[in-house]
Amino acid sequence: MDACREKTIAQVTSGDLSGLLARIPHFQGENDYRKKIIIVLRQFFFSNYQFFLYQVMQEKKDRTLAAVAEKSLKEVTYHLRWSAEWVIRLGDGTPESRRRITNALNDCWPYTGELTTNAAYEINLAQENIAVQLGSIKASWINKTMEVLGTAGLQLPVNGWMQTGGKEGRHTEHLGYVLAEMQYLQRTYPGVEW
Repeated sequence: MDACREKTIAQVTSGDLSGLLARIPHFQGENDYRKKIIIVLRQFFFSNYQFFLYQVMQEKKDRTLAAVAEKSLKEVTYHLRWSAEWVIRLGDGTPESRRRITNALNDCWPYTGELTTNAAYEINLAQENIAVQLGSIKASWINKTMEVLGTAGLQLPVNGWMQTGGKEGRHTEHLGYVLAEMQYLQRTYPGVEW
């Protein structure tokens, strides 16, 4: 067992979780933990979705997609377990960690609605038995989500509004800022290649 894994196990068993979230890379500054907690929660929501999606995808007509789903399920199962454990630790931890995971839940939850809602192109593929009718995994996804949140002592936000349109190409104003940042180099140095 490598030293990093041994240290992590020692921290978890002793209850000292302070250094573990700090290992998620790439962020510095005042909102450091907020971003990391959102990453953990987003990972949980998406891994939970993929877990049920890939189970159904294994039975679909397209054997290549079915094989990818089968191979991916083991990895997704790990990510689901890891992220669920973190959601539980943060929700059932200190008052500060609970406050932070609750804020992240309030921020992330409105973007989960489309996970289990088919876009028009997905409906056509589902009718041809190539893609999944996402409504068929919605109950399983919700049940697992509620199980983990319940274990963590968390509740879903009371605001039932969900962001829609992303799968159809309608995005929030935040995408404009992301695109502008991504296009900076190309606009600053037209024709550059890297």
